Amino acid sequence: LTFRPETQNSKLTIKNSKMIIAPSLLAANPACFGREAERAERAGADWLHLDIMDGLFVPNISFGPAVVKAIRPHAKKLFFDVHLMCSKPEILLEPFAKAGADEMIIHVELDGQVESLIWKIKNLGKKVGLAVNPPTPISLVQPFLDKIDLLLVMTVNPGFGGQSFIHECLPKIQQA
Repeated sequence: LTFRPETQNSKLTIKNSKMIIAPSLLAANPACFGREAERAERAGADWLHLDIMDGLFVPNISFGPAVVKAIRPHAKKLFFDVHLMCSKPEILLEPFAKAGADEMIIHVELDGQVESLIWKIKNLGKKVGLAVNPPTPISLVQPFLDKIDLLLVMTVNPGFGGQSFIHECLPKIQQA
């Protein structure tokens, strides 16, 4: 579940926010991605969360722009939320934008690249998300909050599906 809070006079207000249902395709059978995207849309999902892993930033590999492009016709109404758990996302931004991504999420752990990546994603006409891993201090996202559309506070370690919720991340969510 993702909340996009509205702000009023620099105060965060959750009561006027719309809850967004964003199932991840990570656990689906790759042979059935199109059918699973259709099923998510029929079930009332708002978004489809697409976890992209390169085997470098995280130890696993998932799928690339060609798969996203193939899924797009099966879920015409869903917002495609592409989470780039990649060490060089700059080479993937344009291919994912062309494949049908509506938003691309990068990681604050990319240090000096974050500002330019945000700018590149916006220049592609896409929404920008910023993710922060469980061990990373939330303070690292502070300089970018006015430049992003979504903040993803990771409550599991990136790169592996089916993990248990890390309860120690709750204070970070409260800080955010």
